[in-house]
Amino acid sequence: MGILEVKGVNKRFGGLQALGDVNLSVKENSVHAIIGPNGAGKSTLLNVLVGKLIPDTGSVMFDGKSVLGRAPYEINQMGISRVFQTPEIFGDLTVLENMLIPCFAKRDGAFEMNAITSVLSQRDVIEKAEHMLEEMNMADKQHMHAAALSRGDKRRLEIGMCLSQEPRLLLLDEPTAGMARADTNNTIDLLKQINEERNITIVIIEHDMHVVFSLADRITVLAQGSPLVEDDPQNIRGNPLVREAYLGEKA
Repeated sequence: MGILEVKGVNKRFGGLQALGDVNLSVKENSVHAIIGPNGAGKSTLLNVLVGKLIPDTGSVMFDGKSVLGRAPYEINQMGISRVFQTPEIFGDLTVLENMLIPCFAKRDGAFEMNAITSVLSQRDVIEKAEHMLEEMNMADKQHMHAAALSRGDKRRLEIGMCLSQEPRLLLLDEPTAGMARADTNNTIDLLKQINEERNITIVIIEHDMHVVFSLADRITVLAQGSPLVEDDPQNIRGNPLVREAYLGEKA
């Protein structure tokens, strides 16, 4: 039994079958990659996992509790954080101010930007944010405006903001998209560190196979909305079904 269990999930948009009988089991403290060609249903599945979409049939359970129909802040309170394909940060705020945002998020998921002034007077809160920036290797950038960061540093900042909420499951949607190779490799190292040192389960959707095979303990391949293969990385590489789905090469 995994910490994340997806059973019999189906989702249609009009005449399009976006997901067809998807079953997925993610082990706790593992890194599980979901891959597939464009249009395979990866993003739809991710939106189901975070409760953004409700499937027509099926269930999604996290640590024995359903995520379906829950508001985003409820998903967050369950211990699930999501990193979007485009970094979700506030460019007009400094790096430190961005890191402080999770510290004054309200119970209903909203927050007040002017609360930054009051929270800055709380030394313990600032120290927590500064410690997280040190862990993200961004302490020297804390006074920069976030808009001036590189793509890799924006992603690192966003991941740090998620970690400050102490999640048990981190969902990442193509976290290395648009990055230079050096930033990609740094992100791989960071995610390995998070998984190993914080024991956080990671589910990643990614097109870059270098990232997938560097990180994943288990890989699920989607094709036309349905699981095609689920296996260990070493068995995925030469699987003829995977080659056909990606490259059109018949076995």
